[in-house]
Amino acid sequence: MSETKNFSASAFTALGTPRDAVALPEATFDGTVNMPVMHQAVKAMLANQRQGTHATKTRRWVTGGNQKPWKQKGTGRARQGSTRAPHWVGGGTVFGPQPRGYEQKVPRQIKALARKSAFNARARENAVIVIDRFAYEAPKTAQLVQLLARLEVTHKKALILTDGVKSNVYLSGRNIPNVVVMPYADASTYDLLWSDVVLVEAGAIGHDLAPVAEKAVEKVKVKKPAAKKAAKAEKVEAEAPKARKAVAKKAAPKAAAKKAAAKKAAPKAAAKKPAAKKAAPKKKGK
Repeated sequence: MSETKNFSASAFTALGTPRDAVALPEATFDGTVNMPVMHQAVKAMLANQRQGTHATKTRRWVTGGNQKPWKQKGTGRARQGSTRAPHWVGGGTVFGPQPRGYEQKVPRQIKALARKSAFNARARENAVIVIDRFAYEAPKTAQLVQLLARLEVTHKKALILTDGVKSNVYLSGRNIPNVVVMPYADASTYDLLWSDVVLVEAGAIGHDLAPVAEKAVEKVKVKKPAAKKAAKAEKVEAEAPKARKAVAKKAAPKAAAKKAAAKKAAPKAAAKKPAAKKAAPKKKGK
């Protein structure tokens, strides 16, 4: 997909007040989306994160097995030379994984094209939002949570790209689930494709938006996602039969003991009844 297209993104202040839409720079946002290149970049990044320290022991490295388990002839069993041969339990592993490197190198031009394609993919989905300026005097998680709530992206994976390193913004979003804060220049193809929505500071894409006079804004209640509530309800429903079975199992021994006691008591009661019948005729004889 390489159709030339101009994109615009909705703009907001750091408190969530709407502003006029902003045109995204054509140098990056030109509509190019190259899927194979993005796949190559993401695959290389995930591969480069592997340490490759997996190791299995061949028969050479397994302890023991130096002595022949039994003599060659006369036992009737198959000849064996070591208890650490691969076909023995506790023996060595054949063709198991050994330490190796998983590094994949990607040319700079391909990296740049993949990153550009990822930005365009998010722009096509209208998932790019411009924030005029992050001017946090101190780390404040509640302030960033309120911004996400006003933008209605609380329960989405949000990637916040700042104009340079801003530690206060990073510390504000560090403890929020599904929120990643980093400088615009550090965003990789993987980060962009991981996110559902991208919040970009205006200065990072070459825009200098004038400050807007804002009034005090009321706090927005952050609702829990409905999916979590439904999952909890499903868990409760799934656990209910198990709880009933557990109660039934606990009650079963008691019921069995009662039945056994009743069976023992039944012969005694039967033995007493005939004795009472024999005593009745004696009274008549008198």
